[in-house]
Amino acid sequence: MDPRISALEYVREVGSGSTTAEEFVASTLDRIDRHEGSIHAYLSVDREGSMERARDVDRRIRSGERVGACCGMPVSVKDNICVKGMKATCASRVLEDFAPPYDATVVSRLRAEDAVIIGKTNMDEFAMGLTTEFSAYGPTRNPWNPDFVPGGSSGGSAAAVAAGECVASLGSDTGGSVRNPASFCGVVGFKPTYGLVSRYGLISYANSIEQVGPLARTVEDAAFLLNVIAGQDPNDDTTAAARRGGAGGSGGGGGGKEDYLGGIDAGVEGMTFGVVKEMLGSGADGAVVDSARRAASSLEAAGASCREISLGMVDYSVAAYYTITSTEAGSNLARYDNLRYGFDLPVEGYEFNAYITKARGRFGPEVARRMILGGFVPSAGHAGRYFLKALKVKSRLTRQVDDALKSVDFMLSPTVPVLPFRIGSRIDDPVALLLVDINTVTANLTGKPAVSVPFDAAGGLPVGMQVMGPAMGDGGVLRAAHALQKAARLPGVPM
Repeated sequence: MDPRISALEYVREVGSGSTTAEEFVASTLDRIDRHEGSIHAYLSVDREGSMERARDVDRRIRSGERVGACCGMPVSVKDNICVKGMKATCASRVLEDFAPPYDATVVSRLRAEDAVIIGKTNMDEFAMGLTTEFSAYGPTRNPWNPDFVPGGSSGGSAAAVAAGECVASLGSDTGGSVRNPASFCGVVGFKPTYGLVSRYGLISYANSIEQVGPLARTVEDAAFLLNVIAGQDPNDDTTAAARRGGAGGSGGGGGGKEDYLGGIDAGVEGMTFGVVKEMLGSGADGAVVDSARRAASSLEAAGASCREISLGMVDYSVAAYYTITSTEAGSNLARYDNLRYGFDLPVEGYEFNAYITKARGRFGPEVARRMILGGFVPSAGHAGRYFLKALKVKSRLTRQVDDALKSVDFMLSPTVPVLPFRIGSRIDDPVALLLVDINTVTANLTGKPAVSVPFDAAGGLPVGMQVMGPAMGDGGVLRAAHALQKAARLPGVPM
């Protein structure tokens, strides 16, 4: 069986007896062996554990015992999400030997449904980056063309799904880090409403806006995974109960947990999409703009209406985002002093500042930049000029988006305004690199759900379209994305 099948196809095949979990996991591991030399999607692979768990699923299927919804499906996990007994390095030398003693809530929920955690995927160090070039263990490469970046910071997860090295994956999205690599690698990437999915066991970058989200081959697969991982968690007080969405997916009454897969193919007839003018600005690639116009036309052909809307605060969103996230990152990274956990560090003497300086010398350049910025912008004499001003931008942007969503059901834009670019071509220009986030950070700053759908191709590389909707309207966003997926004209990954 081709390891590149969708999650729902996998469940049907194993459930019908056409294949076994053991056979499928074995073929996935074989595919990892064939392609990892050129892709480098993984930092670690649990071969023995994966096969053992797959055999256990098959045994329970044969004996008629309960088997979870995932049926032994091989799922990868970004290396900043804790999996008990497996390293969680955050792609950093600072945590190169750290193996957490517990599972993140999202991992516990996957395991409860008999998913097989096949390995931990590469990422930008501590999730700080947009290309997965800032990993201490080397870059991941795009399966469409290994000379190009896969996006980031969840580039390993996206590349693993695109290359058939797992059925689905979990990433983290702080400013687009699930959706950006999903777009560059031609897969689906979903950022849920803030608080819908537990962050317990996610090694934090910026607590107030980051979310765990699925990467998969289809929108249906993303909805399937969201059914597994979503829900309140007593270990994370920011989680909230999902509300059942109305026609536009805007949330509302009705208790109980929402089924994000149910009714996903209901269509978008009568829905209104706002095409965000600022997300098709002067910096957007012409081929990406053309794809966005085709996406709008395809939604209109499906019975929806599309019109241009303006969100003026988007122009300030990237500056506000990096000010806020660097401040939170500076606080979060302060714990890595190599005193409580870390690595062997030979030193002469034990003078505190010299020791800490040497320990933190293991951070890569992007993490160091954000730590320095995170110490500066909230400091006395500067907080009012930078951090508090960024919070005001966040508040005004949220009001603008909420007002816009009173007149349209969803917002449509390219996920990333540019096509994937060559490895190394932008790494020395961090300011230009940060602007790649301009279409994705709005969803994080406002807490809204957003999804990247592989829609088109240009120059042999994929182009993703983003759909964003109201808070707790995740089901409606996935339904809209499913309609867009039906009109996609993206060829299969050439490997």
